[in-house]
Amino acid sequence: MKNQQAKKKDTALTMIGGAIMMMLTATKIVPSSNIAGYSVFVGIAFFFIVEAVAKTPNAESGLRFHTIVEDLKKPGVIAWVLLPGVSGIGTLVIGNLIFSGEFTAHVMGRTGSILSFDQTALLIGQVIIGAFGEEIAYRGFFLGKGAKILPFWLCAVVSSAVFAAGHIAAGSMGLVAYDVATVFIDSLIFSVTYQKSGNCVISTLSHILGNTISLVAVFLFF
Repeated sequence: MKNQQAKKKDTALTMIGGAIMMMLTATKIVPSSNIAGYSVFVGIAFFFIVEAVAKTPNAESGLRFHTIVEDLKKPGVIAWVLLPGVSGIGTLVIGNLIFSGEFTAHVMGRTGSILSFDQTALLIGQVIIGAFGEEIAYRGFFLGKGAKILPFWLCAVVSSAVFAAGHIAAGSMGLVAYDVATVFIDSLIFSVTYQKSGNCVISTLSHILGNTISLVAVFLFF
């Protein structure tokens, strides 16, 4: 009886947290809105709330530091961790070819308000903290907790769509659509990384690697 009640409570909290994240992200219908960014904080909060309510054992948590090495050794994990680095370069090259160099400017404009490009040490910290927060919110909570209620791929697609929508910025329709589509694809990659490792610390490593390689490529080649 207690297990059933606890499960219902976990389900309710997951649905409430996910709904709030989606509503906040929906404000991106106005690209200049900054409210959508708060969805990350909501996801982080609900991740820890659900884990606390469910009394999730450390070994079963979606956020584990003590099993990083073991999780990286799981079949296929390293390949998926490295994939966003490759896709990031491809995204930049193809985007700039299609939009005559405007894609890089669009991405820099989208991220310029949250990243300090002129201060390397601060930029590194922002990239790490930003990726970690997004992974706890979207992979650890939205996907990880959601997949206990609904099929994994449904949760992966929905969470990736919400994650990508949160990256909408002002620009031409084609440019914005391409940007959002590539973020959606990367999010699916992070989702598979999370599924294979069971640990959003691992998907965070992938996220950091992808963002870092893309930023370095922008500074060096674009």
